[in-house]
Amino acid sequence: MTDAPQPTRAQRFAAIVVPAAERAGYTGHGAKARFSRDTGMPDSTVTRLWQGTALPDARFYAKIADATGLNLGTLLVEGGVLSHESLHSLSETDQTQVGSSLTPEEAADRLGIKDEVGRQLFYATIERLKRLEDQPSDHVDHGGTAAQM
Repeated sequence: MTDAPQPTRAQRFAAIVVPAAERAGYTGHGAKARFSRDTGMPDSTVTRLWQGTALPDARFYAKIADATGLNLGTLLVEGGVLSHESLHSLSETDQTQVGSSLTPEEAADRLGIKDEVGRQLFYATIERLKRLEDQPSDHVDHGGTAAQM
């Protein structure tokens, strides 16, 4: 008995993003161009993402989550970028570090994130969380869209 080949990370990511993008209205003629504009990704990157041949740069993950209505954590785990354990360990970071002079680089080192893509994703997530904290409380989306899916 021959096992079927496992999908690549790019294929897993596309299998999560493309249907979510379609549910979010990115269908028909010009869908990829609109997605490109809304996420800031080059058209060629969107095409490779849709084909499942390449992962976008980590700096686009938060924008992809916003455009598709996916929860960022769900996107990263289901898309094969982070393991569930890695995401869980990030959410359980020692609260005594909050407000300390710990840099994102030091946090990544302490969490054992060695992969450069993973590190960039981690940094982008931190920046997105900082931006969310700076928004007035009446403008913060608490994941209602993703919870409805």
